[in-house]
Amino acid sequence: MLSLMAVDDDPLSLDLVQDALALMGLHILTALNGAQARRVFAKSRPQIVILDLMLPDVSGLVLLSEILQMAPDTDVILLTGHYTPESAVEAIRDGACDYLTKPLKIGALRARVKELIHDAQQRQQALRLEGELLEANRFQGMVGRSPQMLALFALIKRVAPHFRVALVRGATGTGKELAAQALHASSPAATGPFVIANCSAITETLFESEMFGHMKGSFTGATNDKKGLFEAANGGTLFLDELGDLPPAMQSKLLRAIQQQEIKPVGSTATKKVSVRVVAATNRPLEAMMRTGAFREDLYYRLSMVEIFVPGLAERMEDFPFLVRHFVAQFAADYGKKLSGMTPRAQALLARHDWPGNVRELENAIGSACMMAYGEFVDEQDLPPFFQRQAGPALITAPPAGVELLSLELLNQRHARAVLEHFEGNKSKAAKVLGVTRSTLYRLLGEG
Repeated sequence: MLSLMAVDDDPLSLDLVQDALALMGLHILTALNGAQARRVFAKSRPQIVILDLMLPDVSGLVLLSEILQMAPDTDVILLTGHYTPESAVEAIRDGACDYLTKPLKIGALRARVKELIHDAQQRQQALRLEGELLEANRFQGMVGRSPQMLALFALIKRVAPHFRVALVRGATGTGKELAAQALHASSPAATGPFVIANCSAITETLFESEMFGHMKGSFTGATNDKKGLFEAANGGTLFLDELGDLPPAMQSKLLRAIQQQEIKPVGSTATKKVSVRVVAATNRPLEAMMRTGAFREDLYYRLSMVEIFVPGLAERMEDFPFLVRHFVAQFAADYGKKLSGMTPRAQALLARHDWPGNVRELENAIGSACMMAYGEFVDEQDLPPFFQRQAGPALITAPPAGVELLSLELLNQRHARAVLEHFEGNKSKAAKVLGVTRSTLYRLLGEG
């Protein structure tokens, strides 16, 4: 059941609101001052608030700001006994959804609350549908519904049952390791180990020991027999991350182990057979490296029997809302917080960034924001400082000579009409894109 909180220092006004809205299917809460309102709101998080502008202990505008910081999607109606156009504009600018005068007109109040109930129910339904859609567009830990990601999922499903070697390519932070894990999880070796080798961190002198193992006493410091990564991955998959960082001398030794499926530990005279699927990943330009001799052609052709490209985030922005929801849910669970999502204004701010670090950069930004968030939704002020700086007002320059100067009201009206025309008169879609309720859209159009 949706809930509504009425805040007024006049008990008779609170009784009037309760009586007027008693049959609208709402759980109605009341508060006589700002301190009570804070406690009630923090405990119950009502979807709708009717708030008197003049309270004995706090300004209604201050309380409005506090409520919207805690729950930015709350619909707040401000009440006043002294209406002025300036105060109405200030209230709407500060986030109120409407501004009504006392004495309250019961019919107008019921009509407005009925609209807000409908809007709140639609938001709740949208959140449920988004959650279902997110679940429908997950694949082995990856999230996406863009054509690029659907093609990637389909390719992994096709090759996973059969591959022995594969090469995953893509820019830094795109999720190459997730693609490798998906290959492993969808393959017949899924019950075997998935072992990660960071090729950029292995020195040339220790390469054979790390990859193939060593025998006790084979070199100074070899106090025990040690399994290498190939043997550790026996029966499963070995993921060679940052393959392009390997020097050519190490590449030749790696090629033999992949081709022959056998290894010889350092200090041993006998070889060991292994059964290992190998997935290599790189963000390096291997074709250019082959031309300069920095990467072996035979290793490239061996690995590229199956070649998978993971797109960058800028190429799959259709997935952005799903990734945001996925990461908010992930970090909410990690941090033990009750986070329902991210506000549209915070999400719009993130969407303007070009994401050179791809999904990893987005994950880190949302992880930081979830850590800072104290309300139900992640909002602008929770984002890392870099994004908050981008939220500042745009630089306004003087219009060129001859350009018609318009009032803000007329400019908003023209923009609203242009959006409405784009959607062929569909007011619901236009209101959603503009980020306003239908009643606000009517006012923008001059019809309210």
